[in-house]
Amino acid sequence: RRGFTVTVAAEVRKQISGQYSGSPQLLKNLNIVGNISHHTTVPLTEAVDPVDLEDYLITHPLAVDSGPLRDLIEFPPDDIEVVYSPRDCRTLVSAVPEESEMDPHVRDCIRSYTEDWAIVIRKYHKLGTGFNPNTLDKQKERQKGLPKQVFESDEAPDGNNYQDDQDDLKRRSMSIDDTPRGSWACSIFDLKNSLPDALLPNLLDRTPNEEIDHQNDDQRKSNRHKELFALHPSPDEEEPIERLSVPDVPKEHFGQRLLVKCLSLKFEIEIEPIFASLALYDVKEKKKISENFYFDLNSEQMKGLLRPHVPPAAITTLARSAIFSITYPSQDVFLVIKLEKVLQQGDIGECAEPYMIFKEADATKNKEKLEKLKSQADQFCQRLGKYRMPFAWTAIHLMNIVSSAGSLERDSTEVEISTGERKGSWSERRNSSIVGRRSLERTTSGDDACNLTSFRPATLTVTNFFKQEGDRLSDEDLYKFLADMRRPSSVLRRLRPITAQLKIDISPAPENPHYCLTPELLQVKLYPDSRVRPTREILEFPARDVYVPNTTYRNLLYIYPQSLNFANRQGSARNITVKVQFMYGEDPSNAMPVIFGKSSCSEFSKEAYTAVVYHNRSPDFHEEIKVKLPATLTDHHHLLFTFYHVSCQQKQNTPLETPVGYTWIPMLQNGRLKTGQFCLPVSLEKPPQAYSVLSPEVPLPGMKWVDNHKGVFNVEVVAVSSIHTQDPYLDKFFALVNALDEHMFPVRIGDMRIMENNLENELKSSISALNSSQLEPVVRFLHLLLDKLILLVVRPPVIAGQIVNLGQASFEAMASIINRLHKNLEGNHDQHGRNSLLASYIHYVFRLPNTYPNSSSPGPGGLGGSVHYATMARSAVRPASLNLNRSRSLSNSNPDISGTPTSPDDEVRSIIGSKAVDRSCNRMSSHTETSSFLQTLTGRLPTKKLFHEELALQWVVCSGSVRESALQQAWFFFELMVKSMVHHLYFNDKLDAPRKSRFPERFMDDIAALVSTIASDIVSRFQKDTEMVERLNTSLAFFLNDLLSVMDRGFVFSLIKSCYKQVSSKLYSLPNPSILVSLRLDFLRIICSHEHYVTLNLPCSLLTPPASPSPSVSSATSQSSGFSTNVQDQKIANMFELSVPFRQQHYLAGLVLTELAVILDPDAEGLFGLHKKVINMVHNLLSSHDSDPRYSDPQIKARVAMLYLPLIGIIMETVPQLYDFTETHNQRGRPICIATDDYESESGSMISQTVAMAIAGTSVPQLTRPGSFLLTSTSGRQHTTFSAESSRSLLICLLWVLKNADETVLQKWFTDLSVLQLNRLLDLLYLCVSCFEYKGKKVFERMNSLTFKKSKDMRAKLEEAILGSIGARQEMVRRSRGQLERSPSGSAFGSQENLRWRKDMTHWRQNTEKLDKSRAEIEHEALIDGNLATEANLIILDTLEIVVQTVSVTESKESILGGVLKVLLHSMACNQSAVYLQHCFATQRALVSKFPELLFEEETEQCADLCLRLLRHCSSSISTIRSHASASLYLLMRQNFEIGNNFARVKMQVTMSLSSLVGTSQNFNEEFLRRSLKTILTYAEEDLELRETTFPDQVQDLVFNLHMILSDTVKMKEHQEDPEMLIDLMYRIAKGYQTSPDLRLTWLQNMAGKHSERSNHAEAAQCLVHSAALVAEYLSMLEDRKYLPVGCVTFQNISSNVLEESAVSDDVVSPDEEGICSGKYFTESGLVGLLEQAAASFSMAGMYEAVNEVYKVLIPIHEANRDAKKLSTIHGKLQEAFSKIVHQDGKRMFGTYFRVGFYGTKFGDLDEQEFVYKEPAITKLAEISHRLEGFYGERFGEDVVEVIKDSNPVDKCKLDPNKAYIQITYVEPYFDTYEMKDRITYFDKNYNLRRFMYCTPFTLDGRAHGELHEQFKRKTILTTSHAFPYIKTRVNVTHKEEH
Repeated sequence: RRGFTVTVAAEVRKQISGQYSGSPQLLKNLNIVGNISHHTTVPLTEAVDPVDLEDYLITHPLAVDSGPLRDLIEFPPDDIEVVYSPRDCRTLVSAVPEESEMDPHVRDCIRSYTEDWAIVIRKYHKLGTGFNPNTLDKQKERQKGLPKQVFESDEAPDGNNYQDDQDDLKRRSMSIDDTPRGSWACSIFDLKNSLPDALLPNLLDRTPNEEIDHQNDDQRKSNRHKELFALHPSPDEEEPIERLSVPDVPKEHFGQRLLVKCLSLKFEIEIEPIFASLALYDVKEKKKISENFYFDLNSEQMKGLLRPHVPPAAITTLARSAIFSITYPSQDVFLVIKLEKVLQQGDIGECAEPYMIFKEADATKNKEKLEKLKSQADQFCQRLGKYRMPFAWTAIHLMNIVSSAGSLERDSTEVEISTGERKGSWSERRNSSIVGRRSLERTTSGDDACNLTSFRPATLTVTNFFKQEGDRLSDEDLYKFLADMRRPSSVLRRLRPITAQLKIDISPAPENPHYCLTPELLQVKLYPDSRVRPTREILEFPARDVYVPNTTYRNLLYIYPQSLNFANRQGSARNITVKVQFMYGEDPSNAMPVIFGKSSCSEFSKEAYTAVVYHNRSPDFHEEIKVKLPATLTDHHHLLFTFYHVSCQQKQNTPLETPVGYTWIPMLQNGRLKTGQFCLPVSLEKPPQAYSVLSPEVPLPGMKWVDNHKGVFNVEVVAVSSIHTQDPYLDKFFALVNALDEHMFPVRIGDMRIMENNLENELKSSISALNSSQLEPVVRFLHLLLDKLILLVVRPPVIAGQIVNLGQASFEAMASIINRLHKNLEGNHDQHGRNSLLASYIHYVFRLPNTYPNSSSPGPGGLGGSVHYATMARSAVRPASLNLNRSRSLSNSNPDISGTPTSPDDEVRSIIGSKAVDRSCNRMSSHTETSSFLQTLTGRLPTKKLFHEELALQWVVCSGSVRESALQQAWFFFELMVKSMVHHLYFNDKLDAPRKSRFPERFMDDIAALVSTIASDIVSRFQKDTEMVERLNTSLAFFLNDLLSVMDRGFVFSLIKSCYKQVSSKLYSLPNPSILVSLRLDFLRIICSHEHYVTLNLPCSLLTPPASPSPSVSSATSQSSGFSTNVQDQKIANMFELSVPFRQQHYLAGLVLTELAVILDPDAEGLFGLHKKVINMVHNLLSSHDSDPRYSDPQIKARVAMLYLPLIGIIMETVPQLYDFTETHNQRGRPICIATDDYESESGSMISQTVAMAIAGTSVPQLTRPGSFLLTSTSGRQHTTFSAESSRSLLICLLWVLKNADETVLQKWFTDLSVLQLNRLLDLLYLCVSCFEYKGKKVFERMNSLTFKKSKDMRAKLEEAILGSIGARQEMVRRSRGQLERSPSGSAFGSQENLRWRKDMTHWRQNTEKLDKSRAEIEHEALIDGNLATEANLIILDTLEIVVQTVSVTESKESILGGVLKVLLHSMACNQSAVYLQHCFATQRALVSKFPELLFEEETEQCADLCLRLLRHCSSSISTIRSHASASLYLLMRQNFEIGNNFARVKMQVTMSLSSLVGTSQNFNEEFLRRSLKTILTYAEEDLELRETTFPDQVQDLVFNLHMILSDTVKMKEHQEDPEMLIDLMYRIAKGYQTSPDLRLTWLQNMAGKHSERSNHAEAAQCLVHSAALVAEYLSMLEDRKYLPVGCVTFQNISSNVLEESAVSDDVVSPDEEGICSGKYFTESGLVGLLEQAAASFSMAGMYEAVNEVYKVLIPIHEANRDAKKLSTIHGKLQEAFSKIVHQDGKRMFGTYFRVGFYGTKFGDLDEQEFVYKEPAITKLAEISHRLEGFYGERFGEDVVEVIKDSNPVDKCKLDPNKAYIQITYVEPYFDTYEMKDRITYFDKNYNLRRFMYCTPFTLDGRAHGELHEQFKRKTILTTSHAFPYIKTRVNVTHKEEH
């Protein structure tokens, strides 16, 4: 029998999962181990078979017993806890009925409201990625205590500190040309006087390299920031998809709470006690929305009048303040106050008259009348003290108070409401009612006008009351009045008011007020003293349904007598009151004391009277009588109404009250509470015996009725009860279930009597009828209802001796209830679409029903009530049908299976065949399998099923609409199942059992089938039902995540694999796979958010082939793979690639990295939009590991990092696609994937990314990637680049892995990588340097506007939108956020819920709320960014060190050292902190000392770069940086000297570096550099070893030379604005370099650049010609080639000045010396280049003749090289030049010349100097005069500068010494007659000019002008030091002669 049934189930399952098997190519390659000749790979798009985790752990026991590593191997023993936590009770004693005997339903309800919460706690759940503390809110806390990193860029440079020193230098410095380079003496003096920085200790010792490395390493690793991600802001995400918030604890519902305090009530006259009540009404809904609050503000004297009638008052009735709750606040809520007084003779009008006539002020005048009134009142009180009459009323429009209180600025607002002001308070406040209109549509608290939680408290004084009209007492009339009150022309205003003063305070209720009583008069917690006057909580009757499950016992009845019609009753009955009693029997003494007292009376009484309307035979009533219902009602409980006529006048023999009628309402009808509207007949005489079980409508024989038994008394009865459902369907269901429980037959339900044989059908129909019940009661009784349905599943009842399986029916009922909740309560969903009511049911309430009937369940509380449930031995005689010990009972509800089937096949066929019919294959759990029949009989063992097994089975076999609704809300069943599984393990002490033996195989099969079908639903429906599929997908993922905590984990992995399989087989056929892949990412992300994710990945397994039968793995070690035979290498490679063994053993990590690799693959079609998503997933995981306290130990972090080693390779593959962060640097950005092979950047050879990207086959196994990943050099297509944000996230992940991975492992792997791959890695590090560069505070201040944040990722958002990967989930999240904007009609109680949401969920709103960050925040951001930059760069440095070690070990691959150096230099060039730089320099020093020839022989360009960087840091404002930089620079020189004893190379490069640094850098401080130079000198002096050599002298020379350049630079800086002076200075500096050609060239080019900027093309051309001549001079020394120009001489035709470049002086260096003329210009092609540039500049200057001269030098070179192409170009240009000469004949202009003299000490160097200035053609004298005057005026002050207007010689003595004089004269070129023969053309006359002439008029007597005959003209001829055009625009006048 057992065997047979197993096959049945197995068949069904097979059938189901068979339909979903994957495509054929997914079948494994089943090769026989041993002779495999190839490396089995599974493409990345397929999932591999997971390792059997449980087996693995058993077969690989760990050596460690305890300690942190232990936790990496296995889940902690206390991982899951089942906790029973007592629920909070608001009141001091919990609300339970007094009776001890209760009916089963009441008992169940009470249990449901009092039992402890059963909570399953995943103790470490908060450590999963969903609660990653690196997300915004928590990250701040974790950034405390960060050190402040010092950055040079943040130190504000002091621009002025050197200015003053320089000023006196200016005075002292002599004429520019006096000494060749300024004053040596003074500059050396400056240098000697400056202080050096601190020297580094032991720098000069010869320590072995290993030791240096070791020390550097230790220093670098100390004081590091442990958590990288704490410094990196988390990516901008919506709420993380894997976060499941813990649902709220179910608790009693309150709306917004309002505290109303009644302070005083005073009338104009005080003659009698007045009684008041308050209640809230909603005009629009026409509904009273609170019970009455009765209060008594009478003086003691007034109360005294009633002594005889009133029993001593209970303290509970003395309350004067009340808390009202309003769930749906709106503009239609009124606070209505009604007043009553003691009954007296006369109608209300008469009785109110005195209150309207008399004024308090006239009290003395009317003394007598008042006395009379008082004595009358006294009489009435004595006689009629227990009756009341209506008196007056008023209403307050609540929202006016709240909104006006909110708007006034005082703390407490006084609002007067009186006739005069009523306009203001009612009609004029139109604006608030307009607001109100809007808020009516929106029931949530979005609108402030209706928000009662935050207004300012207000004190109201109500001054007008309206007299009650005796004929208008009904609620209907009240609503008319209230509606009328809101109109401007209110009828009420025309009425004469009763003037009085009622003062009340209205304020928002405090959180937990003291001294509060619940509506049942229970004391709410914090009730320190029982004698204090209490505050009453007033029960709300919400305007619309509120959907909140009951959580406390409440059982109240409200009776509202409404009207009575005695018009047709004979006899006198005019002053009518109704006495109401709640009776438990028919005897008058059976009245129960359950009627709540009003004010100043006893707590409970047995009767209540209605107020009397004088002389009215058909009165209306406005009474509310509140009754405390007994928990258990019987048929004899009823309400009795007795009608009395009250005699107001005292007459002889007239009794005070005469009974005039009776009627009643039985409380139970057919077992159901009777409530609602009644119109009852009234009997004239006392009802007969046994009346109470009948209703008065029944015509009892012999009774007299008023008006022929017509209904004359209208009364409404309302129950507020958490016991009575007041829903017929629910009542019936509970009644049947309880009948089963009690075995009480027959059951009476409604008019039916159900016999036992009919019970099964009735039960089933009642279960399916639950659908028809009202939603509100279903929600209110939700907990109980679900408990009962679950109980029916678990413990099938025995009916008439048959076990009835209700599994299917219950499952369907649950599915439909849950869907109803989902559809109708949209506002209650979380981001995953889980309804919060259901989620809290599962989390807190649901538990497994008891295991055995008579044991109390483990954990307090259990399911007490249903303990004795369905035990088989209930009926003594066992029915024969139970003689089989059925291990599963076949349900009789399946039409296809009648009785016992004939053969197994039939059953299988019938089950499988009945797909359309509900497949049902019920069974019980393994528990009963062994039990013998005997046990069954004794009743020890119930027929017990395990809920999760039954649930899984029902779900697998369900179909059609049931299946659909289960899918819609799959999360609910999944979570239920998981909790059931945990409880089962807990109760059976199996939480520690081995996972393989926890659950039976059948259950596992069911789960597998379930997961498989759901996965196929996802795959097949994702396009149609997007939203549903997103929910389903996340639910499934959460389910698997949960299962990992309780089940066999290998099994769960196989489930994950089966889902993957289905997705990937579908993906092949999809044109646009991104939506499905996006779903799979969500799925994976949720699974990986498991708190033991790391443990699940077996981080401690070294990839040895697992001992599993899977053949595909063992091939990994087969030696014939064609790769390295060394197993060790194989292992290392496997750890770094997504190899099959890696993906099998690190299963989840393998999946994550595979997704990353596949999506980032540039050829992955259509997945571009998912980049951000997949990168965020990886980022989130790593950042969560990083902050996880369990992995803080570095050893363990290394294990964790091991799971991500392939990430390095994956990111290396993406290099071409990463965002280029270096572009902003303009220092050689990296080439972005350029397809040409001859790409050479001028600066340093970076391997072109396209060169053979196919990985070179050194001893490294091929990367196992699908073919598309190998980017061959032919694919020249540009890849789409990632957004900056994505790239940054990827790179931070890379750095994390590099930081935490085990260094030896990294080193082994680096050793195996090819040069190409290592270079890729270095490119990546290069990029990281730029990516994490510190931005600087200034940038943060600039960015302090939203614009930056917004634009940054618009691109990514756009992509997402276009590619449609925004799925319904995000839509849903958006919707739930939008909750506040649209009101879901069914929202139970928007208010607090949504507000909470708003705060927690929306960190995304923060940026908009606060546009401007405070100073402190900017500081904080800069602090974090600085730390991140430092840490990132240190990680890069660590990695570089590992690479360098690799090189040292392998002795090969030195080619990559250049790359290392490049990254190092790049990092020095970026904005770095002092901490990083000192480590960086230490590494650089070590590198130079290990590989000196690298720098000095191979990477000469890099050496130049290094010098530049070091010098730059030598001028840093931070002393530690300076001391390290100068140490590095000194060692560099020393090293160079030691290699070749000649240190020209470094000398040369340092000088050049300084020149270019000085020429380019704007913010450069020479003071600091001077200190560094001094430091270097100091090292040289202290270096004992080299003391005997020439080294110290050479250093000194160098330093002096540098210092000289420095001083010139300082001057250049001053003259930045004075172009002529600037060029002069540059000229002088260049002249100083006569001896070092490279430097002279540098400066000539600097000058050319400056000229071109100012459009002085002729001068620029001259600079270039000079450069070319210089190069030619040295080339001719180096190599003797006929066609090359022979030094400068060749160039004289172009310019006579060129000869100054000849290398004839004695100190000239010979060019073959090391390090001289090594620049790129000192080559033939360099020369050609310079000449071509010169020709171009001449052409721009219009000097075409000179173009010809330049080409004359060029042509022989090209001819020698037979370069026809170049020659043709040149001749083309020549033709152009000559034709322009022809065309422009007569129209050419080259320049205008002026003599300018400077006089006055203010000019410093210029004093008494004369120059010829060359200005652009047609410059007028006025223009240059204006320019110079303006320029110097600005510099010295306008009043100081004077222009001398004549051209006469200046007499210095006559000038004012405090002024500066400028003399400007126009001059013309001057030629002697013999010259004129050669200078024929315009060009000749304007080129090579050295002499100029001007004329001055004079007379012999000294005046300038005289008569014509006296006038003479003096010619002055000036000779300049060089011919124009020259390399500068002004030339000194050297000679002056006059004619």
